[in-house]
Amino acid sequence: MDVKGNIQYFDRSAKRRLIMCCIFASLLLLGPRIVGLFWWIFRPAYWQLAFSHWIWPVLGLIFLPWTTLMYLLVFAGGITGFDWLWVGLAVVADIASYGGSAYGNRDYIPGYQKPTTPPM
Repeated sequence: MDVKGNIQYFDRSAKRRLIMCCIFASLLLLGPRIVGLFWWIFRPAYWQLAFSHWIWPVLGLIFLPWTTLMYLLVFAGGITGFDWLWVGLAVVADIASYGGSAYGNRDYIPGYQKPTTPPM
């Protein structure tokens, strides 16, 4: 039943798509963090070379996981020139992931009013 008391009927394919969407979203959210964690466990010297203190990679994996992983990938010889493009693209990916989730949950924000005219 939905909020108004109406009975909703789902076919199996719709329910399966909903579950697959949740799995995909979970992988996008947790994937880079899990990869970073395992990479840190199995290759700690590489992380120590890239970061001078342990707090920066922890904060990076929590708040900017794609940027942290890309920084590690391009850090091998130091970051110069074209390497900053890759780090910048990772920053955009992190911002897009936060922006996409905010846009998707905009109806749950207290005080949010839907626009009266449809967007063009």
